Amino acid sequence: MTVNEANEAARKVPSHEITYLKLRDMILFGRLKPGQSVTIQGLVAALGAGMTPVREAIRKLTSEGALELQGNRRVVVPHLSAPQLNELAFARLTIEPKLAELAAPRLQKRDVAALEAIDAEINRAIATGDVQLYLTKNYQFHFGIYEQAGAPILLSLAQSLWLRFGPSLRVVCGRYGTANLPDRHEQALSAMRAGDARGLSKALHEDIEQGIEQVRQNLLADAI
Repeated sequence: MTVNEANEAARKVPSHEITYLKLRDMILFGRLKPGQSVTIQGLVAALGAGMTPVREAIRKLTSEGALELQGNRRVVVPHLSAPQLNELAFARLTIEPKLAELAAPRLQKRDVAALEAIDAEINRAIATGDVQLYLTKNYQFHFGIYEQAGAPILLSLAQSLWLRFGPSLRVVCGRYGTANLPDRHEQALSAMRAGDARGLSKALHEDIEQGIEQVRQNLLADAI
């Protein structure tokens, strides 16, 4: 096998993995809302995939708590309860600041520059009320940091937590707009530039805490 052939093989992603990532993003970025029921056949059409890879993606996402199976070949994004939010808050505020702390000494100037560009897009999304752009770029910002931590187990846990939390944040964005969305990214960027691991961890902790509080207030409003 030539070098080019090896590189091409490395770039190929199995179709079932592509289908999983597409469905995951539909959940993560709010195209599927909490309580919204969809048929498996509808997902086949929406994802442009075969029944087998769609079923495998549903199985995987159900095991991760991002989907629930219903009767009549339907699935639903579950509503987040207050006790579940408390668990997510504990886990996110424990794991993600630690990932940021571990990532800080590994971040290179090019990494920080890339994160600055992403944050500029986040600022634009907030200013223009572009919820989809905000959700996408906010995810990219956080995981652009976490992926540098060299902690694959913690990274996998963080991704699973975001799958459970993301749809509820999308509801908040849809209800209240983007004006008060969590954004402690400038503090985080300042800490990165200074090589301040504890400062980066603190900034991410405050950013996550703000988002959790907004979802909590939304849950309380729905309960009234």
